[in-house]
Formats: sequence, C-alpha cells, structure tokens
Amino acid sequence: MLRFNVAENGGGSYRPLAMLRWVMVVIFVAFGMQKFTLQSAQGIAQFISNSPFVSWLSVFGLRGEAYFLGVTEFVIAALLAAGSFNPLLSALGSFMGVVTFAITWSFFFTTPGVVTWSLSSDPMAWNLTGEFLFKDIVLFCVCAVLFLASLPQSVVRLRAG
Repeated sequence: MLRFNVAENGGGSYRPLAMLRWVMVVIFVAFGMQKFTLQSAQGIAQFISNSPFVSWLSVFGLRGEAYFLGVTEFVIAALLAAGSFNPLLSALGSFMGVVTFAITWSFFFTTPGVVTWSLSSDPMAWNLTGEFLFKDIVLFCVCAVLFLASLPQSVVRLRAG
C-alpha cells in the first residue's frame, strides 16, 4: 500500500517544508480573493484569451472566467491546508499548484507583447507584465517540491533509480 508523506510529520530538513505549505496557502487565498474584483478580471483577460490551455474559460465571460480561477485557487489553498493532516490531500493540492503555475508561466510565452526577443545585447526583454509572470517559476518550484515531498518513499525511490 502506498503511504503518502506530509511535512508536518517529518523531521530534520523535511520539517521546514511545512512553512512552504502555509506560505502557498496564503498565496493561493490572496490570489483567489483578487479574482473576485473587476480589476483583476480585466487584468487576466489578455492572458486567458491568448492561452492554448485556458482560452476555453472565455465561455464564462469576463467575470465568470475570473471567478472560476478564484474558486480553483481557493480549492488549492484548502487542499494544501488539509494536506498538513492528510498526505494524499497534500499531494493533490501541491500537484494542482504545479499545474496552475505551469499554465501561468506559459503566459510568458503565449501573451503577445510580454517578451521581446532579439539578437541584440539584450536578447530577452520583458515589460512589467513579463516581470509579474516571471515570479511564477519560483511558485511552480515550491509546489513541485511540496508535491515530491508528499509522494510515497517507494515512488520517489523507483523514480530515482
């Protein structure tokens, strides 16, 4: 039987991962709350409409697509919080976080005007939107670390071997 892990039950260098979990809970709650404002809904519309992964959300309209994402972020926050007690929920919440940030990181490449590529002395220049998106690679990595830490030792061992 597979036994998933939870940082709060670990020891040594594993235990500080619990801090990362709670930081991600706060981040997902904050991001989720923002999605319920008109300003945020308008701000993310350009990313959604140009994304090959989430452009389908436009069927819900401007506010609906933002609400959908906000609720999803609240669900991820809840799963991560519950994951401090239930290792399977930890794995599920952190995996959903990985997917979320992989998609938002893709906006860096799919949203026109975010990045200007050239062969000049500055081969990659991004605007404020690009800077905003660039941080998602760090959040992606935090969720990936939490996900890998949640996996059963036998799975991690099989993968490493």
